[in-house]
Amino acid sequence: MTKAAATDSHDRLRLERVRPPDWVNPEPANRYNLVVLGAGTAGLVCAAGAAGLGARVALVESGLLGGDCLNTGCVPSKALLASARAVADARRAAEFGVRMDGPPRADFGASMERMRRIRAEIALHDSAARFRDLGVDVFLGEGRFVARDAVEVGGARLRFARAVIASGGRPSVPSVPGLAETGFLTSETVFDLTALPRRFGILGAGPIGCELAQAFARFGSEVFLVEREDRALPAEDPDVSGAIEEALRADGVDLVLGMELVAVERTASGRRLSIDGPAGRRALEVDDLLVAVGRAPNVADLRPEGAGIELDGRGAPRVDDRLRTTNRRVYAAGDVVGGPQLTHLADAHARIVIRNALFPGSAKATVLTIPWCTYTDPEVARVGHDGRSAAAAGIEARAFEERWDDVDRARLEGEERGFARVLVGADSDEIVGATIVGRHAGESISLVTLAMREGIGLGDLAGLVHPYPTRAQALGRIADRYQRARLGPRARAVLDRWMAWRR
Repeated sequence: MTKAAATDSHDRLRLERVRPPDWVNPEPANRYNLVVLGAGTAGLVCAAGAAGLGARVALVESGLLGGDCLNTGCVPSKALLASARAVADARRAAEFGVRMDGPPRADFGASMERMRRIRAEIALHDSAARFRDLGVDVFLGEGRFVARDAVEVGGARLRFARAVIASGGRPSVPSVPGLAETGFLTSETVFDLTALPRRFGILGAGPIGCELAQAFARFGSEVFLVEREDRALPAEDPDVSGAIEEALRADGVDLVLGMELVAVERTASGRRLSIDGPAGRRALEVDDLLVAVGRAPNVADLRPEGAGIELDGRGAPRVDDRLRTTNRRVYAAGDVVGGPQLTHLADAHARIVIRNALFPGSAKATVLTIPWCTYTDPEVARVGHDGRSAAAAGIEARAFEERWDDVDRARLEGEERGFARVLVGADSDEIVGATIVGRHAGESISLVTLAMREGIGLGDLAGLVHPYPTRAQALGRIADRYQRARLGPRARAVLDRWMAWRR
């Protein structure tokens, strides 16, 4: 396994900010308005927001401030994806009339160094010093509940009026013979790589697996993406999966679908993966293996039972729609709650906790309209229902769609793969969901999210003027399609007579 032998100057700077080696925990206050357990997105937003409102706040973190998003998730992955996309765009340069002396060469080490530099710069926003300056008491160490209204960390007892569990999640690891013995990467360690694996196995074709499979293939790895379901991104509609599978194969990813990893063994040159499925058993030779099969709540070390906090079947704190646990003094927010593991959902959870924990609030997580995006190329963005989930929920819906090969901006940029689709109720223009497959889909989905949140129907979007040429025009065209579909035979006959009379 090729990993960083020692941290470089960028990682040293990041660690100085998010885990200062000389940090001294403060003397605890007699009592806190809010004790925050975990300094990922949810915890940091809770701490900063509450302190900004005048609350006395303690922030407890056993690992690195910034959590997964900064250190092992969104920030490093999107930096790496940006470099991989630049490589792919350079290889297509001739399509746009740009001539090069030779094929572009991908420098994986330089791309990883760029990622570490940017990550260290962004770490300033999540630093212990910054939160101390915001008026937050920052405690580094293992926190655990010792009473219904108290947490202990480093021998100090923190009493609270309210607390929030924001301890995030950890990668799930399947029980496969030989996996632990031969070693593997997860989302927490893959960004330690400094040299590109020649042969790279990835277990799990969900968002993380698909994103990194495409990125490593673009850098030049021979990538095997193994998924027990019969398609990539199995949580999406089949045609969405089909579009992403086409893109992955175009970048050289070997999709091993409908197959399950059953054993791993060490070889002289790497690892041998034994996979099994309806078509029989197959062996894959790889240098490194990334396990990306989901995440589990990270709460057991907090000893929630010490505060009367019950866990559900997944090991997550049991919460109501206000994010209160079974101890009404304690809330939970972010990845630890379960459900979609999204930074922006953690942020939204934190804002709900602030309103409900510090004030007589009644904000509910169940009414949130949350979009999400998989950052493959093309991206997959969705909000609300797609065709399968609408049918499963008993919602009769109609789909209106525009493909990118009919949108001028997409054609001009040579990005004609994918589509935008909006679902409305069977007898209304209420938007019940939307899916966009294409570059910048994550940016475009926000307009539909706003419409759904504010109760703006698809018909009303027809009157919105978009700049030309933009991809947003696809949504305008979808709205126009809906308006035309509203014209039944009787309305069409009336219009025909009216136009004939006006001639």
